[in-house]
Amino acid sequence: MTQGPVRPFLIAKNDEGAYRLTVRDTHYNSQDYPIVTSHLQDEIFKTAAAAKAFAKEKFNAKAGEFSMKLKAG
Repeated sequence: MTQGPVRPFLIAKNDEGAYRLTVRDTHYNSQDYPIVTSHLQDEIFKTAAAAKAFAKEKFNAKAGEFSMKLKAG
């Protein structure tokens, strides 16, 4: 189980140096256990800032809703 709530937007850097955005949705089952569904977006970004800007524009993301992963794997 995670230490806290899952941030809804994950920005990951892959081996080629490109950034990808994953949108995560959290629901809770009847025992209040979190069920997280992830949706990797098709877009590829040159910078993390570009991925954040896309999330803010398309999904109305706010500061503090992002987490980073250095290498996608």
